[in-house]
Amino acid sequence: MSEPGCIFCAIVAGRAPCHRVHEDERTLTFMDLFPVGKGHLLVIPKQHATSLFEVDEETLLAVARNSRVLAHALREALGPDGIGVHQLNGSAAGQTVFHYHMHLIPRNHGDPLALHGRTQGEEAELAALAAQIAAARDRVAIRSV
Repeated sequence: MSEPGCIFCAIVAGRAPCHRVHEDERTLTFMDLFPVGKGHLLVIPKQHATSLFEVDEETLLAVARNSRVLAHALREALGPDGIGVHQLNGSAAGQTVFHYHMHLIPRNHGDPLALHGRTQGEEAELAALAAQIAAARDRVAIRSV
């Protein structure tokens, strides 16, 4: 099920572009077009749910499972000091796209704490990072994280 006007539903349907990192039956992971930092990923369910309050349990578990694997992939590919895992529900909490999603943001000591970037990432860099993280994800998955 998709929601008319939802950019993430359009991405899932192939009507809007993204730099895909991983896709399975329930989820899609891609580069945030307005990254907070290098490697900022979004893990979304393919089925539309506005927030944590609407997403079904199986999909929630799939997003969490993939977030964990992709966090390992980010650590292997980019070697950050840490990884922020963020999920926002409602505009008062900072949610700007009303389709349930998880942010995975690589962080290094001294990076400012932010959840949304202000400038669009460069296409070539996002594409290269997507390929690098996807390759690391395949290696991490092989080791059965």
